[in-house]
Amino acid sequence: MWNPDLYLKFADQRTRPARDLCAAIPQAAPARILDLGCGPGNSTQVLRERWPGARITGLDSSPEMIAKARATYPDGDWQVADLADLATPPCDLLFANAVLQWLPDHDTLLPRLLARVASGGHLAAQMPTNPRTPLRQAIVEAARHPRFSGRLTGAGGGLTFLDAPFYQDLLAPLAASLDLWVTTYYHLLASHQGIVDWFSSTALRPFLERLPDPADQEFFTSEVRMACERAYPLTADGRVLMPFERLFLVARAR
Repeated sequence: MWNPDLYLKFADQRTRPARDLCAAIPQAAPARILDLGCGPGNSTQVLRERWPGARITGLDSSPEMIAKARATYPDGDWQVADLADLATPPCDLLFANAVLQWLPDHDTLLPRLLARVASGGHLAAQMPTNPRTPLRQAIVEAARHPRFSGRLTGAGGGLTFLDAPFYQDLLAPLAASLDLWVTTYYHLLASHQGIVDWFSSTALRPFLERLPDPADQEFFTSEVRMACERAYPLTADGRVLMPFERLFLVARAR
């Protein structure tokens, strides 16, 4: 289960990459837009602001996220859908903000998504990259603690992290044009607990779901927090600057 309220605790900072991706799409007036993995609707609202005349549908596999989107934006078009098996008519823009990393088999998934875009339209995606961050290492180390007796083995295996050359080789032969870039965002958080709170609704979720005992969850997150305290120094004003690298791609359909 996804927790939309926890996810939206950092709504402004989470939405900024969606705004940057949207701004990079060289498309004047797409008539039909699908927002894949729309979550609680914050990314869909970005699309609405740029293209108010478009027909925009927000799709997400989480009923909790779709319920939050419907409550926040009741005039929107929201659907619970499995993005790995998307079977919709071709559209002018497929927008995938921070969702494709949750899906496997990008070598077949991305060409399949691009094929759902009408000629001249775009597939635009943004996803976290670089799994070798101190935070990721902290999660791996905490999961190996003897207290969990292997219960967390493979919990983070569902995430996909691939680099720009992979997508260049995969999509360039299929697209009319392809733009790739990586941006590192620096998120200023009040404390190291803020790092834990940020990822409790995303990267930590598969681990916490395997720990139904609240005491185990607290122990796990405290181990992650202590590792983050060692890895991320405080700023001069006592806060924490968390770097977050994201890969962007905009592919135009032939």
